[in-house]
Amino acid sequence: MPILITLLAVLALLALIIGLKWHPFIALVLVAIGAGLALGMGPAGTMTAVTSGVGGTLGGLALILGLGSVLGGIIAETGAAKVITDKLVAGREGMSILWGLCAVGFLIGIPLFYSVAFVMMAPIIMSAAEKAKLPLAMVAVAAVASLSVTHGFLPPHPAPMLISDTYGADVGKVLLYGILLGIPAVILAGPLFARTLRNMPFTKGALTFEETNLPDKLPSFGASVLCALLPVLLLAAGTLVQYLVGGAEEAVGGITANAGNQGFFAELVNSGLLTDATIALLVGVLIAMFVLGRQSAIPVASLMSRVSKQLAPMAAVLLIIAAGGAFKQVLVDSGTSEYIVDVLQGFNAHPILIAWLIAAALRVTLGSATVAAITAAGIVLPLAQSGAASPELLVLATGAGSLTASHVNDTGFWLFKEYFGLTVTQTLRSWTVMETVVSLIGLVGCLGLSYLV
Repeated sequence: MPILITLLAVLALLALIIGLKWHPFIALVLVAIGAGLALGMGPAGTMTAVTSGVGGTLGGLALILGLGSVLGGIIAETGAAKVITDKLVAGREGMSILWGLCAVGFLIGIPLFYSVAFVMMAPIIMSAAEKAKLPLAMVAVAAVASLSVTHGFLPPHPAPMLISDTYGADVGKVLLYGILLGIPAVILAGPLFARTLRNMPFTKGALTFEETNLPDKLPSFGASVLCALLPVLLLAAGTLVQYLVGGAEEAVGGITANAGNQGFFAELVNSGLLTDATIALLVGVLIAMFVLGRQSAIPVASLMSRVSKQLAPMAAVLLIIAAGGAFKQVLVDSGTSEYIVDVLQGFNAHPILIAWLIAAALRVTLGSATVAAITAAGIVLPLAQSGAASPELLVLATGAGSLTASHVNDTGFWLFKEYFGLTVTQTLRSWTVMETVVSLIGLVGCLGLSYLV
């Protein structure tokens, strides 16, 4: 019964949004409440789930999306995005642009959390699509496929790290196997799949800008790249410092943590402040304003006055994401996810396939890839402990399953749709298929590697 109600809720959501052209925010809230009542949660329980779902979702994304939107706006309006894009596009035609953005996405995606990398690359993707005269969805898929792969397969991203810890897997091996599987996944789901989107309509994204509004004086390529990647560099440096300080503390038996200024520094590192995405983005925004503003001869006060305009497109995106979080929380609190995994646990098949199926079922039901992966890990743990399959491959299979069939209850779906100005149908045709291709390649790769390791 819970599976049937969930299926009907998703179908109702698609009917409201695609068929009746309702706004996704209204449709998601209505369906979330309807699903909660149908699943027997009662009015009070349903509204509690809706409220907590909204708060929990926005609590982790609002600051990141807001600051990322401002940084993207600065990069676009100072001409830095044009400078970077011109360098990438120079001497390239058509498909070669897709390959370049795909490689950049993969390198940025390894150290950077998905949402941060997405909002940072968005203005570059939009500018590249305009320069190359290619459909925005086509260029976006080629670049964002890399971010999906790194988010689902590679440490230090949250899901792979948490799953590795749960299964007792070697993180180094997970990273190695993840890269081996990630490269073909990025190629097939990125530039190659993007070729099938040639006939997608030309759309305008949330951060599109007119070149006629660019300053007469453009920043240098070095400054443009530095400001665009500064949050990445800050997070990577913070992670490295955290690792080195942690190793030093262990080597001296914790003496460092009690020694004056060194103790304060160690405490600062251990607090996680240096590896916080919000702090990295805030620093990146401030430095970009000063550096790019100075090089493009735009006063910082003028850039500050544009922040409201840069944040405006995010209002609708955040509300849609919040409503999607409400729908997800209703399904979690109602016990629907537990019911589904109970059904799948009795399925007699290869442990890697079971891990993938459980994560995939949770992904389709809950929307969040991270939540699906972490929840699936607790269920698959007995398989990892049995020795029936490599724990490292089970980590990757779980991560791959958590990426499959992203649809209207996934915040990533709405990010892609709203940022790149697509309809729901166009997003299903591009984003959803791309995510599923990545997931299936991960599954096939894990099964293949299971005969070698």
